[in-house]
Amino acid sequence: MKILVTGASGFIGGRFARFALEQGLSVRVNGRRAESVEHLVRRGAEFIQGDLSDPELVHALCDDVEAVVHCAGAVGTWGRRQDFQQGNVQVTENVVEACLKQHVRRLVHLSSPSIYFDGQSHLNIREEQVPKRFHNHYAATKYLAEQKVFGATEFGLEVIALRPRFVTGAGDTSIFPRLMQMQRKKRLSIIGNGLNKVDFTSIQNLNEAMLSSLLATGAALGKAYNISNGTPLPIWDVVNYVMRQMQLPPVTRYRSYGLAYSAAAINEAACLLWPGRPEPTLSRVGMQVMNRDFTLDISRAQYYLDYQPNVSVWTALDEFCGWWKAQHGQAV
Repeated sequence: MKILVTGASGFIGGRFARFALEQGLSVRVNGRRAESVEHLVRRGAEFIQGDLSDPELVHALCDDVEAVVHCAGAVGTWGRRQDFQQGNVQVTENVVEACLKQHVRRLVHLSSPSIYFDGQSHLNIREEQVPKRFHNHYAATKYLAEQKVFGATEFGLEVIALRPRFVTGAGDTSIFPRLMQMQRKKRLSIIGNGLNKVDFTSIQNLNEAMLSSLLATGAALGKAYNISNGTPLPIWDVVNYVMRQMQLPPVTRYRSYGLAYSAAAINEAACLLWPGRPEPTLSRVGMQVMNRDFTLDISRAQYYLDYQPNVSVWTALDEFCGWWKAQHGQAV
């Protein structure tokens, strides 16, 4: 099978492209940074550089491929609506249109469970529990991008959307690096009582889910799937496990949720007034995420995709820590 992986210069896209090559698939990759995909090219991937906002480029990318795994997109919770609209919705529209014009058989779309988040605690969220209003631009545009993908089914495109939660492992530059930096600066505190449980996903488990999505048939198609390790853990236990592995002091200071939320609101207001509107180190959404229970029901993926999260969260964390030390040296 010949596939295209978008966003291959990023963490998830890059790790899946490598995994697909190891499985014997023919892989074309796209990304913004050529240096970030050199390891994939050495392993046999075909690289075509360019911006997915260019419809003609996307049309060329989809030439002569059987399936597309669309991992590219705008991430985060800070920024202008139009930037998220461009990075998530417009780019996905370009991918869908190119798939249809180039007669690509299947599109596997990487979405996000952030669409469910409303600032409150939720346990065992099912795929249909989408709120009427979204909490931020990222969530709103990720859901809208999903709708663009599912709308293509009436034109014959086979589609699956995956919503993986807190993906980590070697190559993760999003979750723990930011927390480690804050802890080094002594700016990290446990929000609330520190007992809230959340889901994490090993990148290896997500790779298996994406491969299953490429091979799925029948009733498995045309659906969105929650993906996680299925073993919710207190988020601060996980954070402090990483801190110990990286030889950083554990987070022991507590801060009330109300105080943390107010401080984040002030920080956001200051950043809005600052030239260039830099991303705040503290955000209201961040305080909510670190204080709320947020777990997913993965039974649909287990049933239709035969998804079995065999790699534990702790193994994924060890993988991340080992990779980070190799890349950046021992934490100090």
